[in-house]
Order: sequence, then C-alpha cells, then structure tokens
Amino acid sequence: MSWVDEIFGRTGDLTTAQECARAVLILAYGLVAIRLAGRRMFAKWSALDIVVSIIVGSNLSRTLTGTAPLVGTLAATTLLMALHWLLARLAALSPGLSRLIEGRPVSLVDEGRRTFDARVRWGVSDADLDEAIRQQDAGSVEETQAIVLEPSGKISVLKRRRDPPR
Repeated sequence: MSWVDEIFGRTGDLTTAQECARAVLILAYGLVAIRLAGRRMFAKWSALDIVVSIIVGSNLSRTLTGTAPLVGTLAATTLLMALHWLLARLAALSPGLSRLIEGRPVSLVDEGRRTFDARVRWGVSDADLDEAIRQQDAGSVEETQAIVLEPSGKISVLKRRRDPPR
C-alpha cells in the first residue's frame, strides 16, 4: 500500500480519517481550480456556469465519500474546469457562440409597455417586474424605458431619461 492510499484510501472503503483527508484535499483542489478558472465561474451564472458547477460539485462529492476514484475524478474535474475556461473565452470572442452558450437578453418592457408574450414564455411575473423596478428605484413600469431579462437571469431596468429643468 502506497502512502497515498494510506492517507486517502481506496474507492469504497474509507476510514473517517481518510474521508477527512479527502475533504481537505478536495477543498484545496476546488479553491485552486476556481481561482484558475477565473472570477466569471460564479460571478455571472450562465447556463455553462450552472452545468459545470453542478457536475463539478457532484464529482467532488462522490470523491469525498469514496464512491469514485480520487485521481480519475480529480482529472475529470480538471478537464471540466479547463473546458469551462476555454468555452468562456471563446464565447467572449464570438458573439454567435456567446448567444449559443449564454443566450440572448429578452425585452420584458419596452417604452413603459409590458411585453406579455415574452414574460409568459420566460416565466416572469408582474411581481418580478415590480421587484426589479423597486430595486432600481424606477417608480413604475411607465417610468422605465426598458426592462430586460439578461442571459444570467438578472432583470435589468433602464429608467426613462428625464429632461433637465429649464
């Protein structure tokens, strides 16, 4: 038995100390991987970010409990993080790929008028719009120029320009 097996155990048969050693290793690995992947990984949740995060979390949890091999799972997780990094950079360079991976913004209100079809299609209620308006201190829907559902899921409010007093 090698010193690695002694510290981290083998798949399926771990002591409490080995699970704890794996937990420390996976925490350190996760922090390093996310720092290398960049701030975008969790700053703006695109579809790509969500899918990679779920898979990485699932992989690491299986490794932690010993139901998946340690080295193979860390290698697969590293590959996923590298693919995320690559796809994020390619999407930044290519508007077409960005739309494919991240989606497009959707107009929910245009010139103070609610767009019913878009709100229904994307599941945005009047209460959601009103909350976004309050958060931006925009007054009411009629006082907005546009309200947009961003690819990240955030609702952005653009206030109407007020003419300066004369």
